[in-house]
Amino acid sequence: MATDGWKTGYKSPLFYTTIFLILFFVCLNTQFNFFTFSFLKPYLIPPAPASPPLPSSTIMIKKEDMVEERLSRARAAIRAAGRMRRYTMSWRLRDRSFTPRGSVYRNPYAFHQSHIEMEKSFKIWTYKEGELPIFHGGPMKNIYSSEGQIIDEIESKKSRFFTQNPDEALVFFLPVSVVFIRHYLYRTHADYDRHIIQDVVTDYIGVLSNKYPYWNRSSGADHFFVSCHDWAPDVSATNPKLYKHFIRVLCNANSSEGFRPERDVSLPELNIPYDQLGPPLTGQPPENRSILAFFAGGNHGHVRKYLFETWLGKDNDLKVFTYLPKTLNYTELLGRSKYCLCPSGYEVASPRIVESISAGCVPVIVSDHYVLPFSDVLDWSKFSVHVPVEKIPDIKKILEGIGKDDYLKMQKMVMKVQRHFIVHRPSRPYDLIDMVLHSVWLRRLNVKLSGF
Repeated sequence: MATDGWKTGYKSPLFYTTIFLILFFVCLNTQFNFFTFSFLKPYLIPPAPASPPLPSSTIMIKKEDMVEERLSRARAAIRAAGRMRRYTMSWRLRDRSFTPRGSVYRNPYAFHQSHIEMEKSFKIWTYKEGELPIFHGGPMKNIYSSEGQIIDEIESKKSRFFTQNPDEALVFFLPVSVVFIRHYLYRTHADYDRHIIQDVVTDYIGVLSNKYPYWNRSSGADHFFVSCHDWAPDVSATNPKLYKHFIRVLCNANSSEGFRPERDVSLPELNIPYDQLGPPLTGQPPENRSILAFFAGGNHGHVRKYLFETWLGKDNDLKVFTYLPKTLNYTELLGRSKYCLCPSGYEVASPRIVESISAGCVPVIVSDHYVLPFSDVLDWSKFSVHVPVEKIPDIKKILEGIGKDDYLKMQKMVMKVQRHFIVHRPSRPYDLIDMVLHSVWLRRLNVKLSGF
């Protein structure tokens, strides 16, 4: 009689051997993870219990780690570009027509790579708290206009670096106008009590640090504000510990009064006319510049007082005026001069530096302790002359001692750096606003938040 093995319970030796081998390898894999056995997992391995959601602080740390990893890669790329004298272009930026080249840049390869990395990663988030006029706005014309133009560039949301998501931000912007605080909150122009400005900014930071985690997690090291007012450095005087790491973008970049180039940013001072975005690009070619040096301006501060005592009306080659007579044109005189004197006023900065560059005139920096704008990337010795204040009586001798070939090289470099001192709205790559933000980017690169 035929026998059915399945019905009688009979199993072949091959069957038991197969089952044994399967179970044996599954047990080994569970312990040592030799193989994936993905087809078996849904059936032989029970699903893991769902993990509880991570606390928000843990999520924040993970996001910070991702940001720091991104910055670490950027630092490595910039160092490699500077060392190997070549850069790695992003495909998104291949249509850019300008590439920094030449000795006017401290390291054009590192600078260009840094700008590429900034375009890829740099994002700014601005706080919404505060009301006009002293928050979210600033002067757009006249002497302090670089402050207002940059505040407006960020606040208008047209900047390519602006983000509405704070988790994407590398830096956080405090939209405070020191110029407008001085204008609106002081009773008279003779009131020099700095405490009003100091209290407004400190209270504002207090509100933000209580509402958001960003200031406290970095001690302000990834936060910045912009101000061209002479008093702006005094904002941090009452509480140095609070502002120890805060990035200050200042026209008054005086290293003898607490300006720290490794943390702070030197902001070019601008005097923007009402009908333009900046000084006009004018000037004669070098062979048509018959004036050795020129200056006209108010008797503001001890540097100009010394300049006027020494040179006012005393030399036809060194044309030094207080305010020009109506028969003379300021812009025309800039354009006809080989050198333009840029003495400090009440503070170290002067809008004449940008004016002289715009006119193709070699700037003569007559100032002590002034940290010049964009010094991280520009070699000012290639397109300007520095005269210490004590050497004012020797200005003519110093300038006449510069050979014709050296002057022509400097003047050519002035023309080359003009693009970095022009204001566009919205900002364009490598213009003045872009260069200021690049300076902020460099300070952020220098900071590792894991150290706070």
